[in-house]
Order: sequence, then C-alpha cells, then structure tokens
Amino acid sequence: MRSIVLLLLAAPALAAAPPDTAAPTTEIKVDQVGYLNSAPKVAMVSSKTAGTDFTVRSAKGAVTLRGKLAPPVDDPDSGDRVQAANFSRLTKSGRYYLEVPGIGRSWEFSIGPEVYSRAWYLAMRSYYGQRCGIAVDLGPEFPGYKHDACHLEGAYHASSGKTGPYPNRGGWHDAGDYGRYVVNSGITTGTLLWTFEMFAPRVKNVKLNLPESGNGTPDILNEIRWNLDWMLGMQDEDGGVWHKQTSEQFCAFIMPEKDRLVSYVIGTGSEPFKSSCATGDLAAVMAIAARVYKPFDAEFAAKCLRASERAWDWLDQHPNVTFRNPAGVGTGGYGDGDCSDERLWAAAELARTTRGDRYQRYFLEHYSGYLKSIRPTQPQSWANVANLALWTYALDSGGDAAAVAAIRRDSVAAADQIVERSQSNGYRISMTSRDYIWGSNSVVANYGMQLLVANALHANPHYVETALENLHYLLGRNTFSLSFVTQLGANPFRHPHHRPSGADDNPEPWPGLLSGGPNRGRQDPAMQKLAATLPPAKMYLDEQAAYAANEVAINWNAPLVFLLAGVSGGK
Repeated sequence: MRSIVLLLLAAPALAAAPPDTAAPTTEIKVDQVGYLNSAPKVAMVSSKTAGTDFTVRSAKGAVTLRGKLAPPVDDPDSGDRVQAANFSRLTKSGRYYLEVPGIGRSWEFSIGPEVYSRAWYLAMRSYYGQRCGIAVDLGPEFPGYKHDACHLEGAYHASSGKTGPYPNRGGWHDAGDYGRYVVNSGITTGTLLWTFEMFAPRVKNVKLNLPESGNGTPDILNEIRWNLDWMLGMQDEDGGVWHKQTSEQFCAFIMPEKDRLVSYVIGTGSEPFKSSCATGDLAAVMAIAARVYKPFDAEFAAKCLRASERAWDWLDQHPNVTFRNPAGVGTGGYGDGDCSDERLWAAAELARTTRGDRYQRYFLEHYSGYLKSIRPTQPQSWANVANLALWTYALDSGGDAAAVAAIRRDSVAAADQIVERSQSNGYRISMTSRDYIWGSNSVVANYGMQLLVANALHANPHYVETALENLHYLLGRNTFSLSFVTQLGANPFRHPHHRPSGADDNPEPWPGLLSGGPNRGRQDPAMQKLAATLPPAKMYLDEQAAYAANEVAINWNAPLVFLLAGVSGGK
C-alpha cells in the first residue's frame, strides 16, 4: 500500500468524555460496518474546509487515537479533494467514531475479528427474500417482511417451441422485477457455489434461518439449491436450455403474489428454441454443483452432473444459438452475441469435476484465445464468463501444467496492475472512469473477487488489502458517505428499485440488497435530471425511479457475498 507519513499518536487511556451527540457529517467517510483488527484502517475526509488533525474516539467518547490527515488528493472520478485519515495502529475491538475539528464526526463503526459476519449474513440471506414460488417470511428479526407464494401459474410461450402449462416453480426473482433468467442465474449461482468451495470453513456453519435449516446441508447450499432446482426445470429433454421464464411485460410495482401475469418459459422463437449461452451456463453451474453437493446429497449431485453432460452434448450440435426477445416480449433480454465463453466455462468445470478427456481436450484447444480476458479492467460479468473458465481450471490441481502457469501468470499481472491503480485512486478503489456503468457497484465487488482469486493462485497480502479497499467503498467509504447495502450501516441507501421494497408497508427496504450504484449512462428519466457534467462517481440517486442507478440484482449481490467471505478471515 502507498506510504503516508501521518504522525499517529496512540493516546493513553483517558476518562470517558460524554459522547458527541452532533449528527454525523457525510464529509467524513468510513466503512460503516467496520474494519478487521489487523487490517489497514483508513477514513476519507472531503470538505471545503481542509482539515489537519483527526481523533478516533470510542462510542462512549474516550480518545483512543490522534493523528494527522494526509495532504489532499484530487479524485477526478468524484470531483472530491480527499484527505486520508490512517488509524491502522488502532487494533482493539470495539465501537468507534472519528472526528475532525471544524468538520465534524463520522458515523460509528466497529473493529473486530468477525466484523463482516452480519454483512455476509444479510447479503446471503437476501436470496431467501428473492425466492419465487413459495411464501417468504424473514421472521421476528424483520417482522412484516414477507409475501405469499407467487407466480404459480406458468406456461410455455409460443417462442419456446412448446405449448401448454408449465409452472416450473422456484428460482430467485432476478432483480427489481419478478423475472427469472438462466443467463444471469448462471454467473450468480456459480459465484455463490465458488464462495462455498473456496471459503467453506468461513461460511458452512452460518445459519441463515431458512425453511431448510437443520437438514444436514450447509444453509448457503440450501439457499443455492432453490435456484438450482429451477434452473434444472429450464432444461428440455434434448439437453438444451430455455433462456428465461418471465411474463411478457413487467408488472406494476406490486407484491409478487399480486402479479397475476402468466410466467412464460420463453425461447428464441425458432429452431432449436433454446439458447447456447443459457445452455453453457447451466452446464458449468451444474458441474460445480455436482462436486459441491456430493458430500451432502449424492443423488442430487448425480442429477446435476447428468444435466451438465446433456447440456454439453447439446452445445456440440448448437455452439452459438443466441437470444433476442421475441415479438411481444419486453422483459430483460440478457442478450449475448457470443456464447463461446460460456462453453469454455462449461468445459473447464466439467473437466474439473469429471476428469473427462473430451472436456479437458476442448479446454486446452481453446483456452489460449481467452487469456486476454484476464485483464486489469472490465472484470467478469454475466456476458463475459471466460475468467471463470480460466480460473477454475487453474485452481484445480489436476490440470495441464503449462495452461495453469499461463493463467496464473496473467492473473498475477492483472492483479498487480489493479493494486497499483487502486493505490493512486483518491478513494483507494479499483474503479476506472469507464467502470461507472449500470451496476457499477458489482464491478467494484467483482474487482474484489478477481483479486481474491489471484491471491488463491499466488498469495500476496496486497491483493487482499485492495479487495478490502473495494469493500470499504461499498459499505460507506465513498463520495456520498452512504452504505450501498440496505439496512447495513448507520447511513444505508433506502429507496431501491425493488418491487417488494416499494410495494410493502415496511418503512425500510428489504435487507441485504446491493444498490447498482453510480452510472454515467443515466438511462432513466430520473437519472437524466442530473447534470451531464457531473463526475461519473456522482451520477447516483437514491430514488426508486432511478432504476439505472438504484436497482438491485442477484448477480450484483453474488460477488459481494464472495468478497465478504474472502476477506473475513473468520474460522
């Protein structure tokens, strides 16, 4: 990390002063959840009044640390002049706040070894709140956060090549809408399965208070299975996979059980009716599930593997059948003109699970053309899963040595550049100006995931520290001093574009949801009210109508879940 001389002075224990009752200022930005004991701890100060000194106090008001603010740094992406307050020498667990003379005090935060456990719980449990086809109740912890069973009427759409009823219940509502999409479920479910596979000691015993809790399977896998079962139902007898299950148009802002529109299985509209990207995603995800669930439910694991191999066979015959919304359908398209990266991901996961020669051979014949996808900009996304293919192959101990070495080399080179760029950023994050797109907060989280995977391939504490810097941004250390996760931190965003949050009677939104974040594209009428000359990191509104900045989505929460597990260091 960059060197800053700060004259940090550990103060002797003082009698507790009365706690500061003044309202916190957004000019001091902290991770509102907190910091790990031994990790770097930095707050950011951005004010018209330049500060010189800062003090960290306990929640009861006692001085615990004094220090000097770093010289101001211009952050062009936000337009802020930022001063860093480094209090890394403070390692004692507790509740604290930071104050700067002439500017004010920060929101409270914690320091501790399990400081992110609550954040992980809420982010992962948010998927239970997104369940389709079943009554949901978050229980006494969140009274009133519930809905009845929804979307029980389903049918084949004319574009699917079949007719008649087909409810295929289950799965997760994709985002602020009630659609279910195989392509977006692919990277979401794959990322969550990787979270378990890479960090099982940290997450396997966390109780998520689900209907299935206590059945002998870790709750993270119980929740993931709700979506896996729906995905399996989207596979046709020939092995191909339909693209999505949605109504023809989005419903109004109503609770899910009040959405009476038919939930259609929607296909491409012409032979073979299924799409290659959806089929490749299912093949990859089910191959992961086959190895992850085997210790807990061997029969289900075998079912997943059969589905994966049938999907692979279909891809042999239909390598690039792409999807566009058929006439009369206006829900999310998730269109992708190139399904070869999904096929590579499927080959890599199947090779890792089965050791099958045909999967290994396909991967080795094609992987080199995708090495440039491991880069210091534009991390993995639903439309670009080549990174996942390369990384899962390199993480497996049984792969080709030359291929593993090439993947590791490029992953380390990209991670080193991300670290270097982050160190020169005013808010110490990995974002470039071009990264402030629809779902920019997921880009922040995916950079964190990329760094943690690189760390698994080649351990480097700077990778983990930089991943933490990205997490700090999401949890409040940003230009708005806003936690981008609902009901997390002292100053979270409150008005997501999320139908249950907007249609129920609860004063706060459903918990654990990650906002899309600043978006220089401004693709909705609410966002277009913002001046086009604003810096990209300021292109954000906490408004329900601002769907281009404040929608939530399952694929955005997934790398947050991964990031929280990966940096936690818990046992």
